[in-house]
Amino acid sequence: MFVPLLALAFGGCSPEQSAEPVSPKLTPKIRELLRKEMASINDAGQEIFTALIAGDDEQVALLAQQIHDSFILKQSMTAEDKTHLMTVAPKGFVKMDKEFHEIAAELAKAARAGNRPLQQQHFSRMIEACSACHAQYATDRFP
Repeated sequence: MFVPLLALAFGGCSPEQSAEPVSPKLTPKIRELLRKEMASINDAGQEIFTALIAGDDEQVALLAQQIHDSFILKQSMTAEDKTHLMTVAPKGFVKMDKEFHEIAAELAKAARAGNRPLQQQHFSRMIEACSACHAQYATDRFP
């Protein structure tokens, strides 16, 4: 199961030309919030992978919903923080982040329905979204 899922996850990923990294433009507070969110998403993604293999729909739904709910713009940022983020982050970055969290919600929905093929499809899309965003906007951390 591991190899086919990874092939699904990375098979169609073709990142666009790299843009300028976003992280160096952010305030230390926002950079740290984003770093914590990414670490949380990484941990949850690894747990989702394990739950997918085990057929644990309930765990997949719980973790995917947690990823959806971690959307950085919904965290405890001040109005000033949000304005700064929207000023320095390219629209494409914000759009990709929003789409990623929407995919997580779709994964949670598929898991609640017990639709395992759809879960695998959405998980693959999540990994593609991570890879594409990092290739475009995090080239300072992920060359």
